[in-house]
Amino acid sequence: MNKNLLVTLLFLLAAGTAFAQHKFRFNNDGKFKIVQFTDIHWDPTSAGCDTTRNTILSVLSQEKPDIAILTGDIVTANPAKKGWKAIVKIFEEAKMPFAVTLGNHDAEPQYMSKQEIFDELLKSPYFVGSHGPQGIPGHGQYVIPVYGSKEKDKVQSLLYCIDSNDYPETDELGHYDWIHFEQIAWYRDQSKHYTDLNGGTPLPALAFFHIALPEYRNLMNRPGTWGRCDEGEVCAADINSGMFASFAECKDVMGVFVGHDHDNEFIGQEKGICLAYGRVTGTDAYGGLVRGGRVIEMYEGERRFDSWVTTPQGRDFAYYYPSGITSIDEEGPYLPALNVKPKKHGVNYTYYEGKFKKTADIFNNGKKVKEGVLNNFIITEARSEDHFGYDFRSFIKIPEKGVYYFDIASDDGSRLFIDGKEIIDNDGSHSQEFVAGKVALEAGLHEMRIIYFEDYMGQSLKIKITDRYNSSRILPDDMLYTK
Repeated sequence: MNKNLLVTLLFLLAAGTAFAQHKFRFNNDGKFKIVQFTDIHWDPTSAGCDTTRNTILSVLSQEKPDIAILTGDIVTANPAKKGWKAIVKIFEEAKMPFAVTLGNHDAEPQYMSKQEIFDELLKSPYFVGSHGPQGIPGHGQYVIPVYGSKEKDKVQSLLYCIDSNDYPETDELGHYDWIHFEQIAWYRDQSKHYTDLNGGTPLPALAFFHIALPEYRNLMNRPGTWGRCDEGEVCAADINSGMFASFAECKDVMGVFVGHDHDNEFIGQEKGICLAYGRVTGTDAYGGLVRGGRVIEMYEGERRFDSWVTTPQGRDFAYYYPSGITSIDEEGPYLPALNVKPKKHGVNYTYYEGKFKKTADIFNNGKKVKEGVLNNFIITEARSEDHFGYDFRSFIKIPEKGVYYFDIASDDGSRLFIDGKEIIDNDGSHSQEFVAGKVALEAGLHEMRIIYFEDYMGQSLKIKITDRYNSSRILPDDMLYTK
């Protein structure tokens, strides 16, 4: 056997890589679809099992995913072994490969141990997980590689399955356990291994486990977070062990998908990483949401995915990562393109000087100093270090119909208008602040106006644009035109 191949196989075995029974790859259309089921709470003695089974089968029938991932609290009543056999049977009869991460209730003492659960799961040819590495906290941690549609032996994406554990040793540490340092080290080893195999570039990846990270709390009531938080809180560990920080440092994980809080199903972003809840699946689980599953569709060779919830009643809205735009945004209305024919690239500006506390002061008591054309919305040409303002006007060329996010980082105040409609209000005297806004635009040219002023002690103005298919980027010169 080739020495390098042997080393790789030994690494995969030690790492708990799921590869023996199924080799997943992107489809010919460059897509790979995952359905997440969570909090099934199967009770073998309950009549609700039939409804839960039908929910799962309905979602699988509608979506036809490549894999199903079950994120914890799956069988939570005795006889537990009978329950696990029933769960496995659902996916076997559907001929659906499935992975499992455990929740805090699955291995409670009155049920089965984690070892026993995975022993039972591994009897199924459709189960794609493993016991995972030994000697570290947690059980059933493994990585599922997804190979390319054309380059058959090249890994294109990764799916991390991680045990978020159960309860801490003492009540003083909080109600829920956390992902421990040894588990984080395991993740970092996997990430580095696959990054090295990819020539130093992190592979697009997703992570699945049961209990939310503490960072989920930052998304509550934040603009740009979509979906419901009917729990009114995030039931995460009190201890933050740094799992999110490692995701950010390793730069492979695009999105994290959890369960646990049955009445939460929101999705948003923290520091560029998507944090999402699955949709509660089990009839016998508490909560008022319609039962279903969360769908994630990845794109080969790209750091993007789409996600939505599907229930027996159909699909909910779609969320597009990394843009944060949704199908609800795309419903419009759309601002029509202007019938103008600009001659060249550039931005017209009028430069003012004076003491300003808000943008309106520029026109009320500012002194007009000069006019001209710049390559972009920039303030580096200002004559004064403090106490100045700009009125910028340009035409932005929108390549295709869609929803566009703009964000402004400014010190001091700024406002952004598209076709006379205010999109961003970042007005007032302040240090650098980031404010974003979105607008639905038809393809073509649109008038773009930015009003900006600098009071004193530091000045900055940066404008970024995001569309459905691209992450946030500095607004490029070649999108801007002037008469």
